[in-house]
Amino acid sequence: MGNAVAREDFEWVYTDQPHADRRKEILSKHPEIKTLMKPDYNLIWIVTLMVLAQLVALYLVKDLEWKWVIFWSYVFGSCLDHSMTLAIHEIAHNSAFGNCKPLWNRWFGMFANLVFGIPYSVSFKRYHMDHHRYLGGEGVDVDIPLPIEGWFFCTRFRKFLWVIFQHFLFVIRPLFINPKPISRLEIMNLSIQFLFDVMVYYVFGVKALVYLITGSLLGLGLHPISGHFIAEHYMFLKGYETYSYYGPLNKLTFNVGYHNEHHDFPNVPGKNLPLLKKMASEYYDHLPQYNSWTKVLYDFVMDDTISPYSRVKRHLKGAVVVPAWLPASFQTITRAPAGLPDSPAGNSPNTIWNSDFVRF
Repeated sequence: MGNAVAREDFEWVYTDQPHADRRKEILSKHPEIKTLMKPDYNLIWIVTLMVLAQLVALYLVKDLEWKWVIFWSYVFGSCLDHSMTLAIHEIAHNSAFGNCKPLWNRWFGMFANLVFGIPYSVSFKRYHMDHHRYLGGEGVDVDIPLPIEGWFFCTRFRKFLWVIFQHFLFVIRPLFINPKPISRLEIMNLSIQFLFDVMVYYVFGVKALVYLITGSLLGLGLHPISGHFIAEHYMFLKGYETYSYYGPLNKLTFNVGYHNEHHDFPNVPGKNLPLLKKMASEYYDHLPQYNSWTKVLYDFVMDDTISPYSRVKRHLKGAVVVPAWLPASFQTITRAPAGLPDSPAGNSPNTIWNSDFVRF
């Protein structure tokens, strides 16, 4: 169904990602942006209210007919769950309690994870930090599809299936691209989530548990908010590897649509990204941008020039990848490779690099 996509490989480049250089240039012109680099304590209360809202929903669906359980899983649960994944994204950047309390952020991420039904918050942080430091890096950035994804999902119908099941592919990619030993925090995340799911089953029943997990799966598949997965880095225009979205769904996703701004300044909370764009508008207004994630999904499926291969990839020149599981004594002697984002511990490109701020 549909013509085969013309691309047969990724877009290989031999330049550093653009975000580090742009960040330095922006800070030289707008040093006041540093005032935006602070925790967003409102995030704590918002996440707590979202967890409470999900608990109320679990109670309300427990006696509904199955068709209404699935209906509300998609209409309400999927939106709340996907929104929470972006809250966990904020927490992964230590936006809730700041960089000085990394363990508090990890525990709070596990708390936010409860409404999702499937444990992932700790693992997400480990791999997401690599995504920022080594954007498009071969063998490191697990946000890049596997070559078999680009080869197989090459027609409109297959790309449509890819959109539906992309979250499953996100789960298996690390096993092939950049596998890491399981950490103690991940075991804790798994244990806490399992106990919560068991509690949901015994307190609210099987329908509530199905609602909890189904909402997560539906929200990350064929759903308008899922357009951000493709909009952020898939190359719709040659020469650009990161794109921002300035539409209304940013209100539900902690401004993750401001993605150029986020990659330029990953230690600025999502709440402050619109202000960042306003302060440095001359750097962002001219960049390609979206106003509809739904249209992004449609264009990805229907445009025969776009496929999972439409990603910028780069070999890491002289980069030393420091796994998060290595002892802290090793990490403290390793500096961030040139051209990569600054450590959240400071704004200097010469800051000693630490791959993980919690030794577990």
